[in-house]
Amino acid sequence: MKTALVTGGASGFGREVARQLVRRGDQVVLCDVDDAGGQAVADELGATYLHCDVSDFDEVVATTEAAEAVHGGLDLVFLNAGISTGCGVAEDFDVATYRRAMGINLDGVVFGVHAAIPALRRRGGGSIVATASMAGLTGTPFDPVYGANKHAVVGLVRALGPSLAPQGITVNAFCPGFAETKIITGLREHLVASGTPIIPVEVAGEAVLQAFDSAETGQAWLLQAGRDVMVYRFRGIPGPLAEDGSPALAADPNGPLHP
Repeated sequence: MKTALVTGGASGFGREVARQLVRRGDQVVLCDVDDAGGQAVADELGATYLHCDVSDFDEVVATTEAAEAVHGGLDLVFLNAGISTGCGVAEDFDVATYRRAMGINLDGVVFGVHAAIPALRRRGGGSIVATASMAGLTGTPFDPVYGANKHAVVGLVRALGPSLAPQGITVNAFCPGFAETKIITGLREHLVASGTPIIPVEVAGEAVLQAFDSAETGQAWLLQAGRDVMVYRFRGIPGPLAEDGSPALAADPNGPLHP
């Protein structure tokens, strides 16, 4: 039996992942700002609910410590809370909307990882999965700020994977296409009209559990409708050349920046 902390647990991916974790015998602590919704899910599952605004650093740290205390430790952390942005960077730019989106979608992941690492170390290792998006792997002209913070989540995970691996901690990003969550509310009509398939939330939940249980780390797990979840393999970047034109450093297939 493992203990999991799930943010954004009142609905969508968070609620479904919590259900699947409990179904397989794990213990869950749910976090959200929707207290009524979060408590209802917790009551349904026999889980614990804690209020947490993931954009508030102190609140994230305190809530993670409280979640660890509930069952005496944490093994799995699903940093899932997120919102769509709803503004561009030209005439439709709004600073408050931008700050809120970055606070939840990016700061919430950074703060969550920071708070989770000590708890997972005390457990002797564990797994972190952060919800990014397909928008973290490709351009999103309809919501560039959302694309920016989701790319940042993917970049963070790729950077952290190798450094946390020696501590027995894996960290991965979940990058789904259009799925059955609140995020697509404003896009649903267009998606249906264009024939774009929508990923069932149950399928997304299974993919997150697969990422939790895998030995992979520092990876982006891409899920598209009708396809099995897959580790997205980034193309390696060209390395530097020596003065004679030969490779200055050994090639790295995963393409991190060389020192």
